[in-house]
Amino acid sequence: MVRSSCVWTIAFLCWAGSASGEIRQVVFDGTVSEHKWTLKDLNAELPSDWSGYNYLDLEIRASSPQRFNLNLYSQGLVQSRRMHPLANAWIRAAVPLTYYRQPNRQGFDLASVGKVPRNSFWITTGGAYGALNAVEAIGVAMEYPLGKPTLEIRSVKLSKEDPGSEVLEPKPLVDEFGQWIPVDWPGKIKSLDQLKKEWAEEESALGTGSFNYCSYGGYRNTRAKATGFFRVEQADGKWWFVDPDGHFFFSTSANGMGVTGDARVEGRESYYAALPPAGQHGFYAWNQSRRFGPDWNTKWMELALRRLDDWGINTIGNWSDSRLWDSHKKAYFVFLRGWGMETGYLGMPDVYAPDWPAMVDRAAAEQCEPRKNDPYLLGYFIGNEPPWPGRESLVVDTILDRPPSAIQREARAFLAQGDTPERRKEFVYRAFARYIEVIDAAIRKYDPNHLNLGLRFGGEVPPEAMVRGSRGFDVYSMNVYSTAVDPRVLAKVYALAGRPILVGEFHFGVPGRGLAAGLVQTRDQEERGVAYRYFVEQAAAFPAFIGTSWFQWVDQPALGRMDGENYNIGLVDVTDRPYRSLVDAIKATNMRLFDVHSGKIPPFGRMAKTN
Repeated sequence: MVRSSCVWTIAFLCWAGSASGEIRQVVFDGTVSEHKWTLKDLNAELPSDWSGYNYLDLEIRASSPQRFNLNLYSQGLVQSRRMHPLANAWIRAAVPLTYYRQPNRQGFDLASVGKVPRNSFWITTGGAYGALNAVEAIGVAMEYPLGKPTLEIRSVKLSKEDPGSEVLEPKPLVDEFGQWIPVDWPGKIKSLDQLKKEWAEEESALGTGSFNYCSYGGYRNTRAKATGFFRVEQADGKWWFVDPDGHFFFSTSANGMGVTGDARVEGRESYYAALPPAGQHGFYAWNQSRRFGPDWNTKWMELALRRLDDWGINTIGNWSDSRLWDSHKKAYFVFLRGWGMETGYLGMPDVYAPDWPAMVDRAAAEQCEPRKNDPYLLGYFIGNEPPWPGRESLVVDTILDRPPSAIQREARAFLAQGDTPERRKEFVYRAFARYIEVIDAAIRKYDPNHLNLGLRFGGEVPPEAMVRGSRGFDVYSMNVYSTAVDPRVLAKVYALAGRPILVGEFHFGVPGRGLAAGLVQTRDQEERGVAYRYFVEQAAAFPAFIGTSWFQWVDQPALGRMDGENYNIGLVDVTDRPYRSLVDAIKATNMRLFDVHSGKIPPFGRMAKTN
C-alpha cells in the first residue's frame, strides 16, 4: 500500500433514535474515512456508563467485504478494533465488550490471540483498553476504501446477555460451487459446463517452465559443495540455499497446498445452498471431485505439481498435503508440532516442567527421524507467529494467574528479586532461550541432516534479545504482511541474528466476491500481480534474503475459516481456477530471481495501487 498522508473524512450524522427503525447509511471515501456519532445521535436511550453491559448489539449491512474499524471514544481515549462482517446482508453483530476492556489471554499464536470469530462477523482483540464507564461516541473507519463502500445501520443497543450474532435475512449465501451468492462478478461460474471448459483450457496451456532449474529446483548453471542435503552458504557476499546436488537455490513456495477445507459449517447449515458430500471436506475438494471424478484426491496433486513447474515455484510450502512431500518432485518444508505451544501460556509452553524435555524428544523422534534421509526436505519450522513478543508482561500475568506449575514457580522466584516490566521481559527471554535450546537439540539428535528454519515470527520485529536468541537457527524466518520487506528491517535482523532470512508468509488480496482483501489490499487483481513482483524482487535484492512463501494456495472459504477469516489470498479460487494476472507475475519474477539476487539486474520497481 502506498502510505501517503492520510485524508480523513469525518461525518457526524444525526439519528433520532433506534426506536424509529430508521436506516442510516454512511459512505467510506478518501484515503482514510471515518463516520462518528455521539451516543444520543445513535440512540437516545444509550447510557455513557457501559459497566453493566457485555455486548454492543448492532444491526448492520455492509456493501463490501472490506474491513473497518469499530471505534469507542471516552474521555480522550480511542479504543479501536478491526471488524469484518459478512457482506451484502443484514446481520446482527453482538460485539463482546470484554475485548475493549481487557487483553485477550486465549490462543497460542498471533491469529488466535488477535481476533475472535462470531457467527456473522469477526473482530480483533488488541489495542487500547479501558473501563467503558464514560463512553461518549462511536465511530466506524476504513482505510483505502474501494468503490465508495457503504455501511447501513438500523439498530444500536447494549445487552447484558449475548443476543447472538446471525444473518437476519433470507439465506443461503454460498452456492454449490462455494461462491458468494449475493453479488455477481465477471467470470463467476454459473454452470458445471462452463467450469469444465475453463479447466480444460488451463490444462492445455500448462508447460514445463524454462527457469534453468535442476531436479531439486536449484539453478543448474551454479556450483557449490554438494552434501546430499539442503544447506545454506554465503558466496560473494550473497546468501543462498544450496540444494543436495550443490546448486544455488532461492526458495519460492505457496503454503497450504491441499484440498482439506476448514470452513465453519456447524450451526450455519442454512447459509449454504448445498453442502459437500461426505469425504469431500469443503467446496474446493468438491470441485476437484467434479473435475477429476473418483480419483480426484490423487489427480489434483498431479495438476498442482504441473502448475508449480509452469509457474516456476520450486518449493512446496508449509501446511501442505504430506503426500506432496513424498512425490520427490519438489523441495518441501515441514512444520513441526508437539512442543506444547497450543496448551501453554499465550504460546509459551511450560519449559521448566520436568517432563517437557521428554515430550519434545518424543515429538522430534516421531516427526524428524523418518525424514532424516530425504534429500527433498529443505528444512523444519518449529513454530508460527508466537504472540509473546510485545506481550511479555501479559504472558507473566497468565502464568501467575493459572494453577501452580513449574514455570509459575520459576516466575515467582525470579520476580521476587524485583517485578518490573524489564524483568518480566527478561524472564520470558530466558524461557524462550530454553525453548530454543531443547527443541533444537532434539531435532538435531534425530535428524542431523536438515535445516532448522526457525519460528516464523509475525508482526513487528521481536525485541533485540529475542532476535539474538535465534542465532541457533540455520535460517531466521519471519512473516511479513506489508507492501514490501523494509530493507532497514532486514539489515537490523541480519545484524542481530547473523543468519540468512526467509519470509514464511506474505500475501495481497482484493475485497470482492464476498471475500475480504486479506492483510494487505490491492486495488484489483492486476495489481495483486504488481504487488507480488515488487515484494519478492525488492526482498531478493537484499544479500541475506533467500526465499519467500505465499500464503496461501487457495482462497479462504467465503463464510470464513475457523477463526472467521475469508480472504482473497489464493493463487487459485475455490473453483480451482488460477488468478491469471497473479500467476503471470509469479512466472515473470521467477525468471528474474537469480539475476536480481546476484545483483546483476535491479528489482522490479513499481508499487501496487490500493484504491
